[in-house]
Amino acid sequence: MQGGQMLVEESLQLASILTSSNFRFVPSLTKIVGTLGPQSRSFEILEACLNAGMTVARFDFSWLDGDYHQETLDNLRIAVKRAKKQCAVMLDTGGPEVRVCNRTGRRIELKADNHITFTPDVTKEPTSEVLPVNYQGLAATVKKGDTIFLGQYLFTGSETTSVWLEVSDTMGSDVICLVKNTAVLSGFLFTLHVPQVHINLPALTDSDKQIISNWGLQNNVDFISLYTRHVEDVLELRAFLKAQNLHEAQIFAKIETVEGLKHFDEILQEADGVIVARGNLGLDLPPEKVFLFQKSAVHKCNMVGKPAIITRVVDSMTENLRPTRAEATDVANAVLDGADGILLGAETLRGVYPVEVIKTVGRICSEVSSHIH
Repeated sequence: MQGGQMLVEESLQLASILTSSNFRFVPSLTKIVGTLGPQSRSFEILEACLNAGMTVARFDFSWLDGDYHQETLDNLRIAVKRAKKQCAVMLDTGGPEVRVCNRTGRRIELKADNHITFTPDVTKEPTSEVLPVNYQGLAATVKKGDTIFLGQYLFTGSETTSVWLEVSDTMGSDVICLVKNTAVLSGFLFTLHVPQVHINLPALTDSDKQIISNWGLQNNVDFISLYTRHVEDVLELRAFLKAQNLHEAQIFAKIETVEGLKHFDEILQEADGVIVARGNLGLDLPPEKVFLFQKSAVHKCNMVGKPAIITRVVDSMTENLRPTRAEATDVANAVLDGADGILLGAETLRGVYPVEVIKTVGRICSEVSSHIH
C-alpha cells in the first residue's frame, strides 16, 4: 500500500484517541504473516489465528522437516474450512545459514571474558568450550577483531539467549573467540551471523531445492521467500520453479544483509515482493541506519507496485501479553511508511500468546488505516 498521510486537525486527533475503535468497519489493508510452529499448529489455535486476522501462514524450513510442517499445514486446511477464511502459504527456505547443531538440546552456558572455539568438526558435541559449525570456511572468512553473533534468535532483545563474540585468533580451520556477554544457549539449533562478511554458500541450497520440489510442489505453495544477496539468486530460483512447474508461486526476496542492500534495486526488478528482514539486518547495519533502509525499501516497493513486508516488530510479545510502547509505535510507523505486511516470527512460532499477538498487531494496523487519506 502507498504510504499515507495522517489527518492533522488537532480536535479530530484528540477525538479519535478518546473514542473506542471499531475495527469491524475499518479493515486493515496490511496483511499479517504468522510463522507456524509448536505454539500455533493445532487446528483450534490456527482457527483462532485466522479469526484474529492472519492471512498468510509461513513455514520456516530452517528447522524441523517436511513431515512436521505437513501436519501443521493439514491442520491449517481444517481451520480454514471451519473459519471460512482464506490463508496463503509461504515456504521459507533455509538458505546459506551457518549453524551450530546441538543434538542433545542441553543448555550451554557461556560466561563473559571466557574463550570459545568454533570448529568445522561436526562430530564434536557442543560445550561451553567448543562449538561445531556446519561451515568449513569460517576461519578463512573472519579475521581478528571481527564480531560474531550466535544464538537461537539472534538478539531479540533478551541478551541472555544470544551471545556477542569477538574473534581473537584462528588456528587452522578453528576460530577462537572472546565471549563478550554472559548467555545461556538453549535449543537444538543456534544461528551464527558475522556482520558484513560474505558467507560462501549458495542462496538456494540443495536442501532448499529438495524441499521446494517435494513439499512445495505437493502443496502448491503461494509464496517462496529466499535469502537474497544478488539478483542472480532470484533468477536462479525463478528458473528452478519453472522447471518444477511451480509457475504461479511468487518469490519474496529476503533482504537481511548489507550485500543484499547494495543490490536492492536490481533485486526488486526481478522479485515479486520484498521482506525487510530486520533481524540479521539489524546486526549487519548500525542500529541508527536500519530505519533509513526500511523507509527507502518500502518506498521503492510502493513506487513499482510490489509488496513490502516488515519483520521483527513485537519481539517482546513472545513472552508478554502486551507490546512495548516502542513496538506498538514501530508497527504503526511501518504501516504509515506503506508496508503491505507485518511478519511475525518467534511471536507466533514459539510465543505464549500467538492469537493475542495477531489481534494486537491487527488492531494497530486497523487504527492506522482508519486515519490514512
